[in-house]
Amino acid sequence: MPKHGKKFNKAVENLDLGQKYSVEEAVSKSLESSFANFDESVDVALKLGVDPKYSDQMVRGAVTLPHGLGKEVRVAVFAKGEKQAEAKAAGADVVGAEDLVQKIKDGWLEFDAAVATPDVMALVGQVGRVLGPRGLMPNAKTGSVTFDVAKAVNELKAGRVDFKVDKAGVLHAPLGKKSFGPEKILGNLKALLEAVNRLKPSGAKGTYMQSMGVSTTMGPGLKVDMGQVKKFLEGPGAGREAS
Repeated sequence: MPKHGKKFNKAVENLDLGQKYSVEEAVSKSLESSFANFDESVDVALKLGVDPKYSDQMVRGAVTLPHGLGKEVRVAVFAKGEKQAEAKAAGADVVGAEDLVQKIKDGWLEFDAAVATPDVMALVGQVGRVLGPRGLMPNAKTGSVTFDVAKAVNELKAGRVDFKVDKAGVLHAPLGKKSFGPEKILGNLKALLEAVNRLKPSGAKGTYMQSMGVSTTMGPGLKVDMGQVKKFLEGPGAGREAS
């Protein structure tokens, strides 16, 4: 069993970490039990009933959270010609082609997300081994490989989250900051779950959304009663049903 500090133990003294809560309770109690002296991030971990080793069961996509992430997102754009000017006008933090690739080769990685036009992807591939493991490689499935660079930059600045399941079938994603309060965090979570639900692979068998936990940066992970998720998604502003 891992050892925790006094602040953590005090935060969970009235919580049963084995209990499963409704979505609303999990978010509310997670925010209430946070104790760090900074504005903690709120995150969700979602176990899906897929086997990512099969390409037709990989769940990967992007969603623009309605309330953003509460932080400045630094965006790098790989493009040439007029697309560079378009990216700069949209607010990209750094724009380039061969020069940007060389900068990354030299060790520079001061950005949080990347966009590339399709015609420079062969160039970007030169630093794929650097960007890929860090989740920074542009990908057409998430809308970050596109000629509409202005739209991509605006979405990232507004709080777009790229997500994909890991080898164990677990999807991790940020939902915003503790200071958002429950309502905004729940709004972001609903948008994420609806996006994930729309991407359910045809090859996935059995229960799609199997388990879920919500936590803050330093706080405990609170389990969600998956029987309550469908009800949550069918609330105001809901999209497709959970499976």
